[in-house]
Amino acid sequence: MSDSIAKQTLREIEPLSADELIGAAARRVIEAGLPALPAVEADGRFAGIFGERELMVALFPGYVGELASAAMISRSVDETIERRSDCATEPIRRYLTTDHVLVEDTFSDTQLTEIFLHHRVLIVPIATEGRVHAVVTRHDFFCALVDRFGTIAENLG
Repeated sequence: MSDSIAKQTLREIEPLSADELIGAAARRVIEAGLPALPAVEADGRFAGIFGERELMVALFPGYVGELASAAMISRSVDETIERRSDCATEPIRRYLTTDHVLVEDTFSDTQLTEIFLHHRVLIVPIATEGRVHAVVTRHDFFCALVDRFGTIAENLG
C-alpha cells in the first residue's frame, strides 16, 4: 500500500461505544474534527457509524427525512431541539448507520472508492483483525484523488 491514496489519508481514532449517549458522542465527533466516528460493541466489533447525519435523524421527527420539502413546516430548529432535547441521553445504538463498510488493513483504493460510491457514509472505518483503529474520510480521499489525478494527467499531457 506504499502508493495508496488511502494510506496518505488514514486517521487514527478512538471509536465510540454503541452505548455512548448521543450528547457525548456528538461532542466527540466534533472534537475529532471528523464528520462521523465508527461505533463498536463492548467486545470491539464494528456496530456502525454515528455522525452528522445520524444526529439529525435523532433530533428531527422521522417524517422530515421523507418530505420532498419542509417549507410548509413552520417549526423553528430551536423548537425541534427543545422537543427532542431528551435524545441527548439516548444511546447512539438506535441511530447508527449500520451499512457494512468496515475494511481490514489490506484494503485497496478501489475498494474504498466502491464503498464511497455505493454507501451514504462520509468515513470508512479501518480495522486490524476486526478491531477498528482508524478511518478514511470521503473528503480526504477526494482531495488525495484529485492530487493524484492532476499529477498523472500532467505526466500524460
